[in-house]
Amino acid sequence: MIEAILPEGVACSTSFEELTPAPDGPDRLFPAESAAIVRASAGRRAEFTTVRLCARRALASLGLPPAPLVPGRRGLITWPGGVSGSMTHCAGFRAAAVARTEVAASLGIDAEPNLPLPAGVLAAVSRPREAAALAGLARRRPDVHGDRLLLSAKEPVFKTWYPLTGRELEFEEAEVEFDPAGGFSARLLVPGPVVAGRRHDTFSGRWTVGRGFVLTAITLPGVG
Repeated sequence: MIEAILPEGVACSTSFEELTPAPDGPDRLFPAESAAIVRASAGRRAEFTTVRLCARRALASLGLPPAPLVPGRRGLITWPGGVSGSMTHCAGFRAAAVARTEVAASLGIDAEPNLPLPAGVLAAVSRPREAAALAGLARRRPDVHGDRLLLSAKEPVFKTWYPLTGRELEFEEAEVEFDPAGGFSARLLVPGPVVAGRRHDTFSGRWTVGRGFVLTAITLPGVG
């Protein structure tokens, strides 16, 4: 599913169930990864492991070896040199996407259940114009919960932004506009990141729904 909203040159791998690597197999966790979840619950360890197995498979499809993917500040990953990537997980779905940086300078993916947001969450993540536009989206796309789609779209905005800037980006610092056909744009309301001498004040993304999930992705083109 998520591969449908990613461009050529971006590799992805998904799983709808938890995966368990062999203790001595090539997909086993690196020591630094194991240390990151030593105090985690069983459920957290399972999702952590599965999404990294997805990432290893995506890296392998680019001809790249496995590497430790340890969460840093805000949980974001330092990917191997020359690689950009993103991981996402929600109940029943895990995914990773990777690309060489000449293909994608940065990228972000997100998955959410296609269900209404809990009370109060929309107000916390949206700007007035975004919230007002959801009624129109609902008329044209009754198959998607627009409030959940908006939250999902803002996640890859941050995931694309942060590796390029190292700075926080609040929900209200980007304004998202949806195309009911499956595209969206995110206008940054703070100065955007500079890549190869060009400032990016807008990120373009794509979205889709399927199997009970809302999926979003942004790929910022590389300089290759």
